[in-house]
Amino acid sequence: MSTPWKGSGDDGAPAPTAAPYADERSATQAAPAWRRLSPRTLLVHCGWLGAPLGSLALTALATGGRITGGAWFTLAAIATAFAVVTAAGLIRWARTDFRVTGESLDVRSGLLTRRLRSVPLHRIRTVDLTASPLHRLLGVTVLRAGTAGSKEGGGELSLEALPVAEGERLRAELLARAATGAVAEDPVLARISWRWLRYAPLTFWVVGGVFAAGGSAYRALHEMGIEPWKLGFVRRAFEEFGNGMLWLTVPAALLAVIALGSVGAVVLYVENWWSYRLEWADAGTLRVHRGLLTTRSVTIERARLRGVVLREPLLLRAGGGATVRAVAGGLGNKEENRKRSGLLPPAPRREAVRVAGGTMQSPFPGEDMTGRQEGFLMGHPRVALRRRRMRGLLFAVLPGSALLAGLGAAFTPVLLHAAWIYALVTTPVVLWLARDAYRNLGHGIAGRHLVARSGTFSRDTLVLRRDAVAAWTFTTSPFTRRAGLVTLTAAVAAGEEGYRIPDLAEGAAPGFAAAATPGILDEFLTHPARNGGPAAAA
Repeated sequence: MSTPWKGSGDDGAPAPTAAPYADERSATQAAPAWRRLSPRTLLVHCGWLGAPLGSLALTALATGGRITGGAWFTLAAIATAFAVVTAAGLIRWARTDFRVTGESLDVRSGLLTRRLRSVPLHRIRTVDLTASPLHRLLGVTVLRAGTAGSKEGGGELSLEALPVAEGERLRAELLARAATGAVAEDPVLARISWRWLRYAPLTFWVVGGVFAAGGSAYRALHEMGIEPWKLGFVRRAFEEFGNGMLWLTVPAALLAVIALGSVGAVVLYVENWWSYRLEWADAGTLRVHRGLLTTRSVTIERARLRGVVLREPLLLRAGGGATVRAVAGGLGNKEENRKRSGLLPPAPRREAVRVAGGTMQSPFPGEDMTGRQEGFLMGHPRVALRRRRMRGLLFAVLPGSALLAGLGAAFTPVLLHAAWIYALVTTPVVLWLARDAYRNLGHGIAGRHLVARSGTFSRDTLVLRRDAVAAWTFTTSPFTRRAGLVTLTAAVAAGEEGYRIPDLAEGAAPGFAAAATPGILDEFLTHPARNGGPAAAA
């Protein structure tokens, strides 16, 4: 076909113009081009080789360099798996591309069955850039875009092995439609202070982490064919421990576990929170950047921030510290939400209160909270204290005492003495914890926020936007109904999706829920006889 041209024909009549074709070409040129992932994604997929090759090397080292037939078989299996994974990774890279249009993020993938996933930009709530040590070595990062419906990961789009600079540009593109608003004069809410390291050992993982690491090491050695209990230095250590005076060796072992756990807690603190920075970005989004070996940068849209949780685990609270977590939509399932919702590492409580208030862009309700002195927090019925005492005695004191007494009656009278000593020691501890749990109970309304506090092993203060509550659930059991108590659960399309306010007075719960969220319970409060009352209807 000849190319259209503009001018006069042989008869002097004007020739047809190319306007329709030009419009079609310009529309085609305006469509964004499809982009590929970095070719270095192939190297990332081969990172799994480190574990089996390391295991093979350790086995050879433990056996004095002798390679058995089983080891050669393992090596052949690794080589075969390497070829299969490399081929699959190459096909996946070649058949995966993406683009950002003016309205959506599109991702195409698949070999035989092509799949096109398209997510409107206005539904993207969070963007997470994560880079493991291997990713950082290769200069790439993983981008995960969380949407309004990504509760169990189904609404989340993931792009692996993007160059770091392109990942940052893509994040800016995806969040360009984030709701803008007033940002504080200083957009940086918090930076890491290494004086906070003193709070690192005040966690459960000081002791639990040592046993978890020991169990992982045992499983790894067992899979390599090495029995740790048969190693000479392990046998000698247990023999010396058993032959020593237990009143010295047991406290020494406990101190060693605490010291080792404290060192591990400090190392994990540094790894997780290195270069920590919490700031308001230009687009009105909240951004958390942290990590030493594995870096993570999480960006949360302002409109998806529903509230914050001021968390004070028992040991951390005793040391005057706290952490802050965001209640936000689009952070993935519960496991991913725990990883992405952290806004502040263990830090002084005053700093945690300041960061929580800056995140909400309003004063934190009850900034000087020291117990039950806050005027807006309402207390719970005294029967809630009795319930906590009974549960502690029934589930902590009684089973241990009964077990020791039964073993003592069957085997040795020494355990009979251990039974009453156990009961004597644990009873006051349980009663104290029950009292503390009761003192921590409270709920109230502060402006446009709902406030709820509970817990003793982890005292959590929830500050939630009232308009974020979608529904209420009233929960009772035969025991709580007899005590005249009810547990309220606020359903929220963010965070853990449901936040409990335990053991409210049965008569006060409907009124509090109606005052916190006007309109949700109006029908039940207006026509209680027809609907059976709020508790029955819910």
